[in-house]
Amino acid sequence: MWRVGNIYKSRYSLLQQRLQSSLPQQQSSSPETTSTTSSHPGIQTSVDDKAALVRRLLAAKEQSGKTFDQIAAECGLTNAYTAQLFFSQAQLKPHTAPKLKQAVPAISDQDLLALQRFPLRSFHPNILQDPTVYRFYEAVTHYGEALKALVNEKCGDGIMSAIDMYVSVDKIKGRHGEDRIVVKLNGKFLPQVEGKAEDDTSSLSS
Repeated sequence: MWRVGNIYKSRYSLLQQRLQSSLPQQQSSSPETTSTTSSHPGIQTSVDDKAALVRRLLAAKEQSGKTFDQIAAECGLTNAYTAQLFFSQAQLKPHTAPKLKQAVPAISDQDLLALQRFPLRSFHPNILQDPTVYRFYEAVTHYGEALKALVNEKCGDGIMSAIDMYVSVDKIKGRHGEDRIVVKLNGKFLPQVEGKAEDDTSSLSS
């Protein structure tokens, strides 16, 4: 079994260490003196720091006794985006920070500030060994060609954005009373662009 503590150690650790060493060192500050907002949030650069942050965030959530759905409702976010915040896979926007603090009081101001930095989005390959995660992978690959054909048929040549996307997970009852999972991926359609030379502004002089 893999743990949250080492899930984020990936093949990119060397690059992250180089990036961290290239940034100016900041003076440490206590949670009491750290602001919850910042106009220059900076970049999350350490895999180990991210893992420690995730542990603290999940502990704070457990202390609150609230579900992701409850926290999401208080913050005005989708439940998937809210869960992403707690795994440091999404950026906490400054206007949402006070809402998250109110919903989960045990989150320190220092961690709220850390969540507002540009996140180091990553995953450990071992996560695919988890049956729940692998089923999603299996479903997408199994339906992949059909999904692509449907997207092309409805929208043309292009892809669905995974950045401009709203994701949510819901539970419903089936016709026979069984629990069923509904996963919604509401992504913006991004059309493929024809590579016209006249539109290539990189060739224009300043």
